Amino acid sequence: MRTRSPKPAIQLRSVAHRYRFDSRHGSRQHSPHGWLRAPGTTSSLDTTIHLESLSGEDLDGRLSQLEGILFLAREPISSRRLSELAGLVDGTEARTLISYLNERYEQDQRAIHVEHVAGGYRLMTRPVFAQWLRLINHTPVATRLSQPAMETLAVVAFQQPVLRVEVEAIRGVACGEILRQLMERDLVRIAGRSEELGRPYLYGTTRVFLEMFGLPEVESLLELRA
Repeated sequence: MRTRSPKPAIQLRSVAHRYRFDSRHGSRQHSPHGWLRAPGTTSSLDTTIHLESLSGEDLDGRLSQLEGILFLAREPISSRRLSELAGLVDGTEARTLISYLNERYEQDQRAIHVEHVAGGYRLMTRPVFAQWLRLINHTPVATRLSQPAMETLAVVAFQQPVLRVEVEAIRGVACGEILRQLMERDLVRIAGRSEELGRPYLYGTTRVFLEMFGLPEVESLLELRA
């Protein structure tokens, strides 16, 4: 089980605000992330109807199976994979049960909750308990980035898929070496090739980046821009 400190995405946004980005997200036809795709949601009405159709024993059994899988998982698990492992109907049922499980945790004032991060779900302790968990060395070592690395990562994150020359034009300095270092840390990846002359590489962020900054998916960066 992981411990979540207050989300560092705020730091990413503050760094990004030093630069003036354009609004071309999703303009490239080959964008691997689909910026304009809205994530699927389950309405509260659908959730209520589904839960009322289950008996108390059946509901508790499914919640226990789901909780056990999340407790043992070493990385975020997609709702579809959760449904397969827990013997549920589909990903929608898994998300519905996760929502209900989090409501129970909240009502009982539990120290844990299920968080949507890096395209999946993970059982984590609440940020408010981070300072006490550090006393037993249970919190992960924070990944520290230099200021140039953080600025370069912010540009890639908010502009992806982006060319190196575009990153350098925004920052005003050469960024080749920093991009290489970010790739070695698995925070930046090659997201394809541009159709421009020479077909240079396009850069984007990784799943590790999403997990590090506590983001459920790449599209969540649009909310940080607001």
